[in-house]
Amino acid sequence: MAMRVIEKMVGGIRPNLGSLVDSDAGPLLHSPASLSPSSSSSSSSSLQLFREKEEEKLPILGPGSVVGENADHCSALVFCSSNTTNTIKNQRRRRVRSGGNLSFGPHLPGVSPRRQQSFRQDMGHAAAETYLLTRLSFKLLRYLGIGYRWITKFVALGCYALLLMPGFLQVGYLYYFSRQIRRSIVYGDEPRNRLDLYLPLNIDEPKPVVVFVTGGAWIIGYKAWGALLGQQLAERGVMVACIDYRNFPQGTISDMVEDASQAISFVCNNIAAYGGDPSRIYVMGQSAGAHIAACTLVKQAMKECGEGEHSAWSISQIKAYFGLSGGYNMLNLVDHFHNRGLYRSIFLSIMEGEHSLQHFSPEVMVQDPSNSSAVSLLPPFILFHGTKDYSIPSDASKSFADTLERAGARAKLILYEGKTHTDLFLQDPFRGGTDELLRDILSMIHEDDPKARVDDAAAPPTRRLVPEFMLKLAHEISPF
Repeated sequence: MAMRVIEKMVGGIRPNLGSLVDSDAGPLLHSPASLSPSSSSSSSSSLQLFREKEEEKLPILGPGSVVGENADHCSALVFCSSNTTNTIKNQRRRRVRSGGNLSFGPHLPGVSPRRQQSFRQDMGHAAAETYLLTRLSFKLLRYLGIGYRWITKFVALGCYALLLMPGFLQVGYLYYFSRQIRRSIVYGDEPRNRLDLYLPLNIDEPKPVVVFVTGGAWIIGYKAWGALLGQQLAERGVMVACIDYRNFPQGTISDMVEDASQAISFVCNNIAAYGGDPSRIYVMGQSAGAHIAACTLVKQAMKECGEGEHSAWSISQIKAYFGLSGGYNMLNLVDHFHNRGLYRSIFLSIMEGEHSLQHFSPEVMVQDPSNSSAVSLLPPFILFHGTKDYSIPSDASKSFADTLERAGARAKLILYEGKTHTDLFLQDPFRGGTDELLRDILSMIHEDDPKARVDDAAAPPTRRLVPEFMLKLAHEISPF
């Protein structure tokens, strides 16, 4: 009976198929287009009737539902026929390629808020992602083999995480239960093409937007790693999109750059529907994410200088790039990473071979005289780095800033004395009080907004999340 109702609806309200997403993409959501006043009343009535009668029988997947290659391992039911699913899938992909508005929007005026995700759906999402990470971890072990360096780092990572657990639990609670966070918005066709959107409390006017690419040694990156930064910036009136991307061994560096480019494209073309300002978009990355984001921007500039190249977004739409603790010349970092436990063999596999290192080294690419036109298109590059960073030495950012300036690009380097690879991103925010990195980022984002600068100056200090003695111990045993 349910199948006949669905097939009848698909035939009767085909223009509104933007609100349905196939099992490969995940959620069933409402798009602004499908909920506009111009939609036919008969279509809306049919859709409402279907929901009322089938809601308890067939679970409607929320934004946190697991998708793609994990679909077989989820408890959610797939209730569309194969023909209907393929039709929806093809239509959705055409919308993605054309850069059109996807079926994800905020609580628009006059539209009822969508049904909140259930706890069961969130747990199903977490369980399926745990399955994916476990499966990829075993695959990764085949690359790593047995080595004392990475095993030592892994043990240190476990102790480090335990010491910071009070902060992680508080941030995690807000991540799963805050109404200001839209989790797992689909931005592309690949299984990891999801992003979390952190919305300011009051969106009375278009807000600046930061697209954040998380770190994780190109192996363990995950969008939730940016939850603390996203929550802090959202409290100061900045919208943040934390993107997920394919990690190794699920993908290599070209896949990561492709995912980052597609996520930036989604934000550029759709963020206005959420209350973001498309003219004030910033790209930020941390550690490996800083490298991926820098590669994405440089390659986009090179693409726009090529003949006949077409893209769904433009480098001119990016107001500035923020690189935190990043590495930008892979040729100079191979041996350093090997000595730190990221062995040469696996690193070269991530980078698609030694011959590809120069093609994924932003510092090398901007030095090439043939790319001078592309360099002139780049937005300002602001690089942040701690002087006691042992994972990626601060000289990596200094060298890149110098190279950008020699090539004619705009660059600025900000060094933090005595800070390690994670102090700026984790320990300092967990400590509370005045956060130097947050202050510097906001000063640049709100540079042309006097009212926002006054609000930043009047904002109370952030509260402490982890006791000081635990932060000091974490600083000492940090594997980073």
